[in-house]
Amino acid sequence: MLTEDEKREIEMELGRYPEKRAAAPEAMKIVMRRTGWISDDDLREIAAFLQMSPAELDGVATGYNLIFRRPVGRHVILICDSVSCWIMGYEPLREHLMAKLGIGLGQTTPDGRFTLLPVCCLGACDHAPAMMIDEDFHGDLDAAGIDRILEAYP
Repeated sequence: MLTEDEKREIEMELGRYPEKRAAAPEAMKIVMRRTGWISDDDLREIAAFLQMSPAELDGVATGYNLIFRRPVGRHVILICDSVSCWIMGYEPLREHLMAKLGIGLGQTTPDGRFTLLPVCCLGACDHAPAMMIDEDFHGDLDAAGIDRILEAYP
């Protein structure tokens, strides 16, 4: 169920767009701040609020890799697998990260702390290999640096 604060915040976003449906990505991000992901119930509520069908809104959600349609960990790690990152050592760092977390790509640690997702580009080729954790960018990665970075995310 959308909270009154979420409804107000979505209403404020609506003023920035020519039609309600254009605010769909922002509306989903607003709800994700509370839940971390968009459940089917959330999707139906947001769609009704924006005067869209749930199928239309789900189509928007699947077009954005930062709209999560299933539960994720407290922290989402996006590891860049672009050509630049690949050339600069992505594979061994990916393996190190998966071993350190005990999960594979697309999985969440058993304690719910991290979800590890590949992303095709972070737009930081000059700092490859790179990853993001939540909103924080981390570049020029090596195994020891990854270990230090992970410690900063409880």
